[in-house]
Amino acid sequence: MNEETEITLDPIIDDEATENESNTNEESNNTEIITVEDKFPETLHILPLTNRPFFPHQIIPLIIEKELWENTVKAITNSPHNMLGLLLVKKSNIDNVKPDDFHKIGTVCRLHRIVQADDKLQVVIEGLQRFRVTKWETSERPLIVTPKYYPESDYEDVEEIKPYVLAVINTIKELLPLNPLYNEELKIFLQRSSPEEPSPLADFAASLTTANKSELQSILGTVNILKRLEKVLILLNKELQQAQAQVEIRRQVEEKMEKNQREFFLREQLKVIQKELGIEKDDRTAEIDKFSDRLKKLKVPKPAKKRIDDELEKMSMLEMGSPEYAVTRNYLDWLTLLPWGKLSKDKLDIKRARRTLNQDHEGLKDVKDRIIEFLAVGKLKGNINGTILLLVGPPGVGKTSIGRSIAETVGRSFFRFSVGGIHDDAEIKGHRRTYIGAMPGKFIQAMKDVAYANPVIMLDEIDKISSSYRGDPASALLEVLDPEQNVDFLDHYLDVRFDLSKVLFICTANQLDTIPTALLDRMEIIKLSGYLASEKLQIAKRHLVKRQLKKSGLKLKQLPLSDEVLSRIIDEYAREAGVRSLEKSIATIARKAALKLLEDKKPSVKITTDNLDKYLGKPLFEDEKSIKGIGVITGLAWTPMGGVTLSIEASKTHSYARGFKLTGQLGDVMKESAEIAYSYLMSQCELFDISQDFFEKAFIHLHVPAGATPKDGPSAGITMASALLSLATNREVKRKLAMTGELTLTGLVLPVGGIREKVIAARRVKIYDLILPKANKRDFDDLPEYVRKGINAKFVKKYQEVADILWD
Repeated sequence: MNEETEITLDPIIDDEATENESNTNEESNNTEIITVEDKFPETLHILPLTNRPFFPHQIIPLIIEKELWENTVKAITNSPHNMLGLLLVKKSNIDNVKPDDFHKIGTVCRLHRIVQADDKLQVVIEGLQRFRVTKWETSERPLIVTPKYYPESDYEDVEEIKPYVLAVINTIKELLPLNPLYNEELKIFLQRSSPEEPSPLADFAASLTTANKSELQSILGTVNILKRLEKVLILLNKELQQAQAQVEIRRQVEEKMEKNQREFFLREQLKVIQKELGIEKDDRTAEIDKFSDRLKKLKVPKPAKKRIDDELEKMSMLEMGSPEYAVTRNYLDWLTLLPWGKLSKDKLDIKRARRTLNQDHEGLKDVKDRIIEFLAVGKLKGNINGTILLLVGPPGVGKTSIGRSIAETVGRSFFRFSVGGIHDDAEIKGHRRTYIGAMPGKFIQAMKDVAYANPVIMLDEIDKISSSYRGDPASALLEVLDPEQNVDFLDHYLDVRFDLSKVLFICTANQLDTIPTALLDRMEIIKLSGYLASEKLQIAKRHLVKRQLKKSGLKLKQLPLSDEVLSRIIDEYAREAGVRSLEKSIATIARKAALKLLEDKKPSVKITTDNLDKYLGKPLFEDEKSIKGIGVITGLAWTPMGGVTLSIEASKTHSYARGFKLTGQLGDVMKESAEIAYSYLMSQCELFDISQDFFEKAFIHLHVPAGATPKDGPSAGITMASALLSLATNREVKRKLAMTGELTLTGLVLPVGGIREKVIAARRVKIYDLILPKANKRDFDDLPEYVRKGINAKFVKKYQEVADILWD
């Protein structure tokens, strides 16, 4: 129980009680009654307000912290007038308020009653009139100010005020029916003031609203009655609109509820009548019949049919309102929507397939040939079941669109979902039905969506699949992507076997390194390398330009793009292996051209190589110039974005001490390649005519630009050795030459990957003399003729052969 102590300083002034009780009050209280007309003190103690300001002619209870404001309250009660000032605080926390935290204009009030309860003080106060702070006498509690008072004037003879007063009164009348709370507040106001007094009326109207504290403080701070009435009218109208909107919303909700209830009763009555007449079944019987009708069109295996029959029997005995009924109904819905034994007919027409692939894709002849071979084998077998293809290549080379073209070619439904970032095996094999909101996995969902048991399912970004404490999706995929196992695929939600062996799975990846070996072993890999500039040009002309012009609402004659412009876009803005950047650049030009057509009112926009940078900005790429000089050799590297050239620099820093330094954000494998190259040349000084004391005294610095790009891999071994050999022998490689290959300590040159990408990278910078490992000759010979054309490739087995070629 809280102990409360009530101290009455003076009764609240009430019009009816004043005459009858004034004598009694004066006898029982030593404090003299002070009215508005009495003289106000020269200084005021201040109490803070946080939520909204307090207006004159109001009476409210105010709760304050006893510990913070007890001394202030005592000072007020000890004063002869019991008056204080209420000021609104700009911030919400009043524990450490300073004079600058208060608004300047507030309300002078009279303290009537104090109730103490634990650590709080409840004070009842009456607002008298406005005041402005002219000076702060203290800056710490108790806060004291010197005020300037604003007594109310008599506005009885001011005609221009009367329309505002009537407008305020009429608006309040409109508000009264909308909110019953306004009636009580109006009664209290009418007991104390006349509605014809403009100043109390304006303050009362403002206090009725739910406006924020800054708007209400603006009303309090407006002394001029006309301006105050104008502001109050704005707030009242806003309040009226909000109240009307709330009433309308409430009415609509009630009407909807009444309509729904009426429909519900009518529907129930109709069901009873129809049931009595024998022409209608209840909902449960209708659901069971619906599931049974679905099963008649399907070839459901016996184990699954037995499970469905058991669930139908259980459903017929469950109460419709029970949670188990809803779970069983959803389960049967999934089981009966699956395409059990429903297969689409394959269209294994080789000519049609080749035509479709050529229409949709430019270049990639080896990839198209591989797909046609795959379809030819399927035609001879009579089906293409049990096959999992993996399309590997840089972003933007058309992996997803090729998968879609394969589905179109064989006439199957296509379903695609990305497994990149999936870290829960329930996404693959479903949730168990014991969980709330359980659902089947993605493959069962795909079966339901495509309505056939032999669709083409594309698993995008399979190299980016992850695992967590919730499971390992890559391991869950092992069952799905194994032709020997997916014939009896078990989804946790269904808990019955479903045959996925008729599905043609197509996976896509940017690289093979992050795909688990067991998963990779189940796939047939088809590699898609990057496009040449000439291929990109044809893709842009035949596909990208048309597609982007259509998206932008333009016609070809409104935005003609010449081969020269497209070639420059490819060379200076879109050098990556794929064509995504190229398409984005064309889209940017199309958007800006559409704006220019509307603004300039011209029939077309002409894009030339001279004004191209106005549409695309400064070129992103400059001509790759191979760096020449002693100790500088150009290498070839593979990245997920395609092949690149890499200039490796070796320099002798000083001869004070022997040493070897590596820079350029090199990975561990690349650092080992550099150390192997350094050790190999030190051991073969005599073979390569290197001075015996060169490595003993020289501090050598090997750098691989650009320094901000991380690099790794063993393929730069012979390039690093050649840079060190050039430095040690003080000889420069005069011709444009690039190389790739792994080096061993015995001088053997081992094979590397990414030959196609590296050859394309060399062609892009017009380097046609290449040194490649002898073991990669087969990879080079497998390249299309248009890629090998003009390339003078030397194949080496030992590093001594590389050294002989350097200065031929």
